[in-house]
Amino acid sequence: MDFELTSEQKLIRDTARDLAKREIAPRAAQIDKTHEFPRQIFARLGEMGLLGILVPETWGGAGMDALSYVLAMEEIARACASTAVVMSVQSSLVEAPILAAGTDAQRARYLPDLAAGRKIGCFALSEPEAGSDAKALRTRATRAGASAGDGWILNGTKNFITNAPVADLAIVFASTDPTQRSRGISAFLVPTDAPGLKIGPPDDKLGIRGAPSAQIFLSDCAVAADARLGPEGDGFKIALRALDGGRIGIAAQALGIARAAFEDATNYARERKTFGQAISEHQAIQFKLADMRTEIDAARLLLWRAAVKKDSGQAYATEASMAKLFASEVANRAAKEAVQIFGGYGYLADFPAERHFRDAKITEIYEGTSEIQRLVIASALLKD
Repeated sequence: MDFELTSEQKLIRDTARDLAKREIAPRAAQIDKTHEFPRQIFARLGEMGLLGILVPETWGGAGMDALSYVLAMEEIARACASTAVVMSVQSSLVEAPILAAGTDAQRARYLPDLAAGRKIGCFALSEPEAGSDAKALRTRATRAGASAGDGWILNGTKNFITNAPVADLAIVFASTDPTQRSRGISAFLVPTDAPGLKIGPPDDKLGIRGAPSAQIFLSDCAVAADARLGPEGDGFKIALRALDGGRIGIAAQALGIARAAFEDATNYARERKTFGQAISEHQAIQFKLADMRTEIDAARLLLWRAAVKKDSGQAYATEASMAKLFASEVANRAAKEAVQIFGGYGYLADFPAERHFRDAKITEIYEGTSEIQRLVIASALLKD
């Protein structure tokens, strides 16, 4: 087993690390405080090729592999969790489905702008009564006329849609045949300025405050026939494939948050003194740091395994769920311990530990809760 990165992978990691240190980390606290979408940073990610890592050069991307993507994502998340999830949605949940299921015309229309950061996308699957049970979605798509070329009319409500308040494009999942349950779901590429589409007010969230989310309301929203992404009835398959890749991205985000909590706590422990010595000299603190570092390295190995399996063309859904499950729980444990190491200062917004603590929680919830990941893993192992 070779753990050595290629020169190209090291370059993309180092590029992301340098950008994160110089331009993202100094603004992370302000982004969190103001709930500001990091638009300038997002544009810089596009300029540096970090939004199109997985997009082939033909369609305006860098044409690199999934391991390169998670290397970059970890570095961005270490600096700012909000920026990282915006990047993850753009890459895993918007560009990837268009690349996998779109026509050449759709790819040419959308991918170059998405990869360059000129356009922002969102993934509209969840609904008020269809979160983990995506098959239960109620958004409907009906034909606008008798002819297949007459387009579609969309009606429904989408919930918790990351990037929605700033998005130019939404991938909307709607039922074209409710009698078929999951086989009756189709996907549509819907510009957010389409008549009948309205974005609700931004959600007021615990963490990742710079990554805005909101409801999307569809009221007789008309789209052309060529707006459908993939064959009719393939929407649920498209969503699941996107979420498999998305879980790799969220695992990388969680890993970056865990690393931020660990590194900030380690630096603080070296500086903070009690009883005449740095608290890093106390065994109780050393044990916390040792556990944090060990779990972070273990999470990284699970993440890399999932990415390498994806790159090799093998089935990777179970490995992605394992990586997402473990990395998200590691992030939460690391963030909790960081607050404890910071002590009273960890409870103050003036220090980074409380932000990591708030940011970490969502990684156990979105793109499949930890409970759903355990169901995926258990289902796979019981089939063996």
